[in-house]
Amino acid sequence: MCQIFAGQAPGNYESQTRSVRIGGHCTSIRLEAAFWAILEEVATHQGMSLGKFVTKLHDEVLELHGEVGNFASLLRCSCLIYLAEVRERPGSARERPTLRRSAEAALLQMQAAE
Repeated sequence: MCQIFAGQAPGNYESQTRSVRIGGHCTSIRLEAAFWAILEEVATHQGMSLGKFVTKLHDEVLELHGEVGNFASLLRCSCLIYLAEVRERPGSARERPTLRRSAEAALLQMQAAE
């Protein structure tokens, strides 16, 4: 079983830092490449650019909870929710098995780190 996860392309879990503007301030967010790919898909599904989607999500969390704790973790969990709740529904965004496997492997990595 571990060969399935260990054999994935190293590029899937390579960290990438991207600069975004949130609330008028420039900031950097570091996520694994697989999560950036899923976030791009989510943004497209929502009819937005990635930057606009990230900003809107940040603003909505701020409105709901009064603060945004670990935003990178929130983005990762948002990807997992998208995979489980949105992409898998009939008639939703097309299935992309390589991205799905990347996200599932990332979830297992996060659980193993706990």
